[in-house]
Amino acid sequence: MSIFQRARKVAREVVARVRPNYQRRIEIELKNYQQCGNVHELPDIFHYWSNKYLVPMMQPFGFTNPDDFFLEFLKRLASKHSESEIRIASIGSGNSDLEVRLASRLVAAGHDHFIFECLDINPAMHERGRALALAAGLEKHLSFVQADFNAWAPGPDTYQAIIANQSLHHVVELEALFTSIKKGLKDDGLFLVSDMIGRNGHMRWPEALLVVKQFWAELPERYKFNHHMNRIEKKFVNHNCARWGFEGIRAQDILPLLLDCFHFEFFLPYGNVIFPFVDRGFGHNFDANAEWDRNFIDRVHLADEEGLLSSRLKPTSMLAVLSKGDGQTLVRHENLHAKNCIRWPNHKPAKRL
Repeated sequence: MSIFQRARKVAREVVARVRPNYQRRIEIELKNYQQCGNVHELPDIFHYWSNKYLVPMMQPFGFTNPDDFFLEFLKRLASKHSESEIRIASIGSGNSDLEVRLASRLVAAGHDHFIFECLDINPAMHERGRALALAAGLEKHLSFVQADFNAWAPGPDTYQAIIANQSLHHVVELEALFTSIKKGLKDDGLFLVSDMIGRNGHMRWPEALLVVKQFWAELPERYKFNHHMNRIEKKFVNHNCARWGFEGIRAQDILPLLLDCFHFEFFLPYGNVIFPFVDRGFGHNFDANAEWDRNFIDRVHLADEEGLLSSRLKPTSMLAVLSKGDGQTLVRHENLHAKNCIRWPNHKPAKRL
């Protein structure tokens, strides 16, 4: 059995486990986001890390953050198709705050011939999106579709662009969704993605877990308070965030399935062992103005980046532009093509990094 066949087998097992309690997971997901007005709020230490390290990665390509990434490629499409309305589908749009920001900036850049179709299962989040669009005077540029993206069925050749912002890692039926996206895109359309591509449930693979634990051992106890669980974790716990809901449910399948379905025009992967320290769970324990805290994050990042560039670690986040065409792929480093960044479930890494 090939590596790809074994990975497919693992994926089928995940889907088979999820389907019997799918509706219960839906209920949990709806409840989790019912009162969630800001799903992207991050600790100050995350912004310290991203400003110091992610911004320089992105600047050579004409943007400095995910918002600018989406905007840059949507502006290119708007300029290219200035004589016709551009339809943009947003998969798992949530509160549609990103879509409102992008619409505002597109209008400010002189583009008025577009509409976002915001697809999400949560009616409460749609209501917040409508309120945001109305307050910004952008209601004509946003429409709202309440639906489960696992069963989305767009018409053929409908959209000039489809965007997915931190939503694919919630999808169970990835194969069906990617087939629908490919069908719904026009021949010269673009699929723009900012998402997580690490291990299912946002767990660490063994080789990354080893590095995380090494740095974890250096931390004083006050840095080990888990803000999600409301407890101290003296030893690092490799949490499976997909145990009850959809968080990271098939994250490890996203990259290989995208490679199977689309051509990568642009691929910028980043981050692995850094995320437990700067994300919402533990990142609020760090002081972005404290020298020791910044130095610690710097060292974690440098170890992370060395692991990624040497292929001993695989990235867990990406920005990507995909299409139905072919040709060259623009990447940030020659060792970080999409194919090289797949972490197969049955891969046996070296015992030491």
